[in-house]
Amino acid sequence: MNIRELTQAMHAFVSAKGWYAPNSPRPQTPRNLAASLAIEAAEVLEHYQWDGSADPTALAGELADVALYLLQLASITGVDLEQAILEKLRENYGREW
Repeated sequence: MNIRELTQAMHAFVSAKGWYAPNSPRPQTPRNLAASLAIEAAEVLEHYQWDGSADPTALAGELADVALYLLQLASITGVDLEQAILEKLRENYGREW
C-alpha cells in the first residue's frame, strides 16, 4: 500500500466511526488532530520511559496511531505528505549537521 491508499483507508475508518459528522463528539479539526498526534507521539516515548526498551508489538501499535493521525492531518490540511517528505529529504541532504 502507498501513502494515498493508506490515507483512503484511514478516511474510510474515520467515516465509518462517524467522526466526520458535523455533530461528532470527536471533531476532526486540524487542531484536534495535531493534539492527538502529539499525544500519540508521547505514548511512543512512554514505552522507553524507564528501561530503554519497548515491546515490539505494543510499539508497533503506537507507531501506527502516530502514522494514522499524521496521514489524516496532512490530508485534511491539503498537504501532499509524499511530496513534503521528498522535499524535506532533498533539503536535509544539503544541510550541515
